[in-house]
Parts: sequence; C-alpha cells; structure tokens
Amino acid sequence: MTKAIKLLTALPPPQRERLMSLAREVSFPEDARIFEAGGTADRFWVIRSGAVSLDQRVTSIQRVTVASLGAGDLLGWSWLFPPYQWDFGAEAFSPVRAYEFEAAAVLRLCEEDPGLGMSLVRHVAEILAHRLEMTRGKLMEQYGQHRRSVL
Repeated sequence: MTKAIKLLTALPPPQRERLMSLAREVSFPEDARIFEAGGTADRFWVIRSGAVSLDQRVTSIQRVTVASLGAGDLLGWSWLFPPYQWDFGAEAFSPVRAYEFEAAAVLRLCEEDPGLGMSLVRHVAEILAHRLEMTRGKLMEQYGQHRRSVL
C-alpha cells in the first residue's frame, strides 16, 4: 500500500518556497461548500487546519462522503488534468484554514521550472494513488459487510 504524503513537506525546500510564493491564505466556515462536482477546477488548496469532506452526489438530495482530509492534505487535483472540472464536491466539516493556489499561476511556474513541474506532478500522482487504494479498501470492506448480511 502506498504511504500518505503531504504535498508541501514532500517537495524539496527550494521547490516548496517557489510554490509557496504563489499561496494565498484563505478560510472557510464550517459547512461551507468549497466546490461542486462538475464545476471549473481552476485552483487547489493545501489544508492548514480543520477538516474537509469530499463527497459524491448519489441522488439529487443525497451525497456520500468518499474521503476526509485534514491538515497538510491536498484539496483538489482536477486543475491538473483536462477537462479541468471537479470530480467530487468538497465541504468544510469544521472551520478550515488553507493555502490557496491559482492553477494558471502554478502551471506557468511549472513551465518555467520543469523540475518543480515534474516533482509536483509526481507527488500529486502519489497522493491520488494512495487515495485510490484507500477508496478500494473501503469498497471491499463495505462489499464484505454487505455479503455477510445477505448470507
């Protein structure tokens, strides 16, 4: 199983400093919708404090939480891949403080510094791989519980 990594601590200090030069501090109150699935993904965040729930809409009124994120976690990766639309929704589970990064500025920085770009993409891919493994584990666990209750 892959290990959970934190984007900012995974980057070497010079690359982290360059990326952080683009950061803007933001906050979200508890229960605030940060983004909706299908919306334009033009930024991302690194959570400083608080908790965020990633969710998937199941029906027009029901959402299912697919992941919970906390301090140091990357919130949003859809800005990196076409069609640049959020795959999930996100809601502040508690008051949240975060660093916000505009995708266009980060992508320009990555073009100027290909080493940073490669490092950023590699670490985002590692984060995604870990989250995929965690989701697969949860699905297997739920499937096992469902099978036992049916038998």
